[in-house]
Amino acid sequence: MTTQDIAAAMERVEAVLRRRPDHGLHDDAPATARWQGGTRIVASHPGGAQVPTDMPTELGGTGDQVSPGWLFRAGLASCLSTCIAMNAAAQGIGLATLEVVAGSRSDTRGLLGLADADGSPVSAASQDVQMRVSLTAPGVAPERLRELVAYSYQHSPVPSALLAATPIALQVDVG
Repeated sequence: MTTQDIAAAMERVEAVLRRRPDHGLHDDAPATARWQGGTRIVASHPGGAQVPTDMPTELGGTGDQVSPGWLFRAGLASCLSTCIAMNAAAQGIGLATLEVVAGSRSDTRGLLGLADADGSPVSAASQDVQMRVSLTAPGVAPERLRELVAYSYQHSPVPSALLAATPIALQVDVG
């Protein structure tokens, strides 16, 4: 799609949602993860797309697929990139380049349920999450690009879910 196509699509959706705000809340497409044996999992989208994951060899996996943690970082980077591209189009900014790198640090002890030296549990959560955005847009002032990124970050669903510590309802079916 061209920048104009994206901007027009966003304008149409915004017009509908201004008239019918109730149409904004919707169920997102679920991700279904099925165990394939060992530590290999295949995550599937209802539309048919599939993403295999596996753990590194040091944790019993084959190491030949991305890990679930990497998918988390990919989701952060992809979501913010998408929001920046959409908002740039809406503002008439012609991006020449855009790259978002999401990184983090993790303590494997948390995954294994181990405690710290003082006996407190080690968190399995990613720590020190970082995102670096690099972009260019000919003829656009750097401050305008920084504002575009800041606005996009505030309205990007995946980073927002992390920042808000969105609660998770866990249901277990055994049988």
